[in-house]
Amino acid sequence: MLSQNATATVRATLPAVGAAIEDITALFYENLFTAHPELLRDLFNRGNQAAGTQRQALAGSIAAFATHLVERPDERPDAMLARIAHKHASLGVTAGQYKVVHQHLFAAIAEVLGDAVTAEVAAAWDEVYWLMANALIAIEDRLYAEHGVLKGDTWREWEVTGRIEETAEVATFQLRPADGAPMPAAKPGQYVSVQVELPDGARQIRQYSLSSAPGAALRTIAVKRVGDGEVSSHLHTHVREGHRLRVSAPYGDLVLQDGRAPVLLASAGIGCTPMVSMLEHLAATGHTAPVTVVHADRSPAAHPLRTDHGLLAEKLPSATAHFFYEHPEPGHPANRTGRVDLADVEIAVGTQAYLCGPLPFMREVRSQLLTRGIPAADIHYEVFGPDLWLAAA
Repeated sequence: MLSQNATATVRATLPAVGAAIEDITALFYENLFTAHPELLRDLFNRGNQAAGTQRQALAGSIAAFATHLVERPDERPDAMLARIAHKHASLGVTAGQYKVVHQHLFAAIAEVLGDAVTAEVAAAWDEVYWLMANALIAIEDRLYAEHGVLKGDTWREWEVTGRIEETAEVATFQLRPADGAPMPAAKPGQYVSVQVELPDGARQIRQYSLSSAPGAALRTIAVKRVGDGEVSSHLHTHVREGHRLRVSAPYGDLVLQDGRAPVLLASAGIGCTPMVSMLEHLAATGHTAPVTVVHADRSPAAHPLRTDHGLLAEKLPSATAHFFYEHPEPGHPANRTGRVDLADVEIAVGTQAYLCGPLPFMREVRSQLLTRGIPAADIHYEVFGPDLWLAAA
């Protein structure tokens, strides 16, 4: 909980900090990478840094956390903290790195805001930072302990046992631990980080959802080649059966809730990967409550894991699938044309909804679900890349 004096100061300065937060985070990253170029080379996503999306995500999370502290002092934003902590754990972030971030972040705040950063203001925002940092460190320590790994040491070598070309843009990689040891525990919907060494020596990391159920004999990831994306292009171009990859333990907070509630799984594009994992788990565990599967894509040919997506839904006794395509394939009456419209899709009372896909898609589906009476607390989402939900709010 923020101290009384700090609360008053943060409340008074939040508009000024909020207005300048993107300038602050831009300068922060510039100074951080000048002092520690290895962080950009081997930890941070160079593509996201170039596009500015990581800066927007950091700005959004800081502003959201500070606002929460002053508006709801007796509550902790556990959902937001868990999402960030899972990502950090998948990257191998350690407690010591928070001190490095603190140094460069507060130098940027002082430089951007100038004389407005009095000793009192600096002390108040220092409280905000360490409340957030210490909460994240505690969650990350617990996540490392759950997987039985040393703090920050999340990497193991995995062997590629097979590769399947799903679409012109998506390939599935089948994986097993190279040392023959048991696979780390996973939950349906989680992701792993994959680290590859690129020609310039950088060891870049990206996250990919597991598209297989936790109990499967092999772990699978479906990778979409993303324009000039460094890691996805490397995997598509160079990685074949027999190759080895450095892969993290599974992390991620978008996981199926325990219980027998009805489920809605809504995805677009490559966002179907965690949904297929969830579907496979539901089928394997004999789920009998209603399951509504919704997917949007350019065309059936562009729909990753399309066959699995449909067949797994058919295995469930009370499941219906609705595939929306911009360019549908003639002769498939179950397919729909155009954007996702849930107006005539039956959604059971008590449904837990899971969303994954581009942010505009998820915002639209969430809005439709709220209109249909699904409580906000029962709508869960996963963003591929920096989480811009708060930043764009």
